[in-house]
Amino acid sequence: MDHRFAHDTVVQAAIHVHFNPLGTEVTEVAMQSNTNRWVGHFALRTVEPVENQEPVARRWRSAFVAGVAALVSVCGGDANAQRPVVPGTGIELVGVADDFEDESWRYVPNNPKSTEDIDENQRAPMGKSTNGRWYEGIKRGHPDVVERVATPAGGLPGSKGALLMRSKFTGIPGNASGTMHQDDFIANVQYRLKRRIDVSEVPSVTTRVFLPPVVEWEKRSGPHFGFRLALETTAMIEQETGFFKLKRKEMGNEIYWPGMFIEFESKADSRSRSEDYAYLRVRSNQRGADFRGPQITTTGWWTMGISVTPDGMVHYYASPGVEDLTEEDYITSQFPYGYEAERMRTFFYNICSADDGRRWSTSFIVDDPKVFLVRPKGKQMAGRTSNSRR
Repeated sequence: MDHRFAHDTVVQAAIHVHFNPLGTEVTEVAMQSNTNRWVGHFALRTVEPVENQEPVARRWRSAFVAGVAALVSVCGGDANAQRPVVPGTGIELVGVADDFEDESWRYVPNNPKSTEDIDENQRAPMGKSTNGRWYEGIKRGHPDVVERVATPAGGLPGSKGALLMRSKFTGIPGNASGTMHQDDFIANVQYRLKRRIDVSEVPSVTTRVFLPPVVEWEKRSGPHFGFRLALETTAMIEQETGFFKLKRKEMGNEIYWPGMFIEFESKADSRSRSEDYAYLRVRSNQRGADFRGPQITTTGWWTMGISVTPDGMVHYYASPGVEDLTEEDYITSQFPYGYEAERMRTFFYNICSADDGRRWSTSFIVDDPKVFLVRPKGKQMAGRTSNSRR
């Protein structure tokens, strides 16, 4: 008799009892689901910030996930899709992202931009790129400057063009508020595919981001740049009904936006801070709170990626340089806001500034964002495997 198999089965049964009433049937599907929940609970307890430091148990969790995944595979479950998936794994969806190599690439802003989140003013028509792959965020509007530029040194081999974004008025155009606001620049994934991406397809997005020298950063502490997904789930939401638009809560489609921010702590606005400091801030944990990720110790090019597995969990990766992401670049796995993702709509960038009418935001340059699927289904654009190069 294989005693390891017997022991693993007992462990899974114990997990099942922890999450289900006595007498519930212990099926393979149930044990798979319960094991995933256990991994999720463990992750949420170990990646919380400790006095604003990087989560110290990240590597322990990675090893734990691998161990539990192996345990499930012994019992014949499909564990591979439930492990953290390295962004960039699978088939690249061609035609839904951009490489900015076309010298005629142009963004038509159709200013003034939308500020629906501030004054409920959308200011149509919305801005969009001439290649149909990008559009203005209807909630917060686009960055003030969206411009194709020459790829900075050290970028992807063969890359000639990249995209620069920056803003001065991130709030209402021409009306400085003195309060930090952000702009959205959104990839046209959902509408070009003519569908949303189910998490069973194991979607992921990767991007390269160029961080300028620290001396060129906006001298402001807070978020400067964001890279995020737009996900959907079924949750209890507040809706208006009837002639009088009475509000009531019922189950419906909830959209949420997990991701990573580049956070800067500037010595210029703190008497106690002798050095500038930057790190990745992760959005979010199960309670919807952001927490500190790894410190950013070098400027120049970085590679960032986010993946979503069929259990609805979101996985975050980042690394300095332009090399493809690997397991070594893993940061954390979360159920942001306590939600289990069901579908992915798109991805987008945030540009943040003080909105004081004087200072420009930090200028960030992005290149070669891509969308990947491990298990593509339905009608979609032509794809290519992730190991293809320029």
